[in-house]
Amino acid sequence: MNNLFMLLQVPLNENITDAAIQSELKLSFWEMSLKGGWIMIPIALLSIVAVYIFFERYFAIKKASETDINFMNKIKDYIHDDKLESALALCQSTNSPVARMIEKGLQRIGRPLNDINTAIENVGNLEVTKLETNLPTLATVAGAAPMIGFLGTVMGMVKAFYTMSMRGNNIVVSDLADGIYTAMITTVAGLIVGIIAYLAYNILVAKVEKVVFQLEANTSEFMDLLNEPVE
Repeated sequence: MNNLFMLLQVPLNENITDAAIQSELKLSFWEMSLKGGWIMIPIALLSIVAVYIFFERYFAIKKASETDINFMNKIKDYIHDDKLESALALCQSTNSPVARMIEKGLQRIGRPLNDINTAIENVGNLEVTKLETNLPTLATVAGAAPMIGFLGTVMGMVKAFYTMSMRGNNIVVSDLADGIYTAMITTVAGLIVGIIAYLAYNILVAKVEKVVFQLEANTSEFMDLLNEPVE
C-alpha cells in the first residue's frame, strides 16, 4: 500500500513543480517593461507623443477634407449671377481650406488673373502647412525610438560584460539576466514604437496629399470659371 501511494505521489509532485515553474516563467507586460530599466521611460513618452499626434492630426485632416460637394456649384452660380457678396458670405460661413482659398480669390476679382492665382496659392500653402503641423515631430519619433532602444541594448550588454568581469570564473547565467533583459526589451520596445510611428506618419502624409489634390482641383476649377468668356 505504501509503495502504491508513493507511485501516485511522484507524478502529482511533478505536476505541481511544473505548474510552479510555468507560473514563475510568466511575466506581465508591466514586469517585463520594468526589466528594461530607465531607458523604457523615454520610449514610453515617445509612444504617447506618437499616439497623440496621430489621432489629433488624423481627425484634423479628415475634417479639412470634408467639403460640400455643391460648394463649387453654388460659387459658380453666384459668379454667373454677379452675386459676389453672396459668394463671399458662403465662403465665410464654410469652415474649410477650400472656402478660405476661394474667398481670397473672390476678394481679388478685378485684378489680373496671375495675381488672383498667386493669392489663392499663398492661402493654399498656409492651409497645407497647418495640416502638416507636428508631422515632423512624428517622423522624429519614428527615427528616435529605435535609436534609444539600441542605446538600451548597448547599455545592457555593457552591464552584462561588467558583471562577467567581476564574477570571473564563478559566473552563472542568472548573473547576466539583468543586462540581457535590458538589452533585448529596450530593443523590442524601441522598434515597436518606431514602426508604429513610421506607419502613422505615412498614413497622415498620404491623407495630406489627398487634401492637397482636392485644393488644387478646386483652384483650377475656380480659375477656369474666371477665364470663361462673358456672355
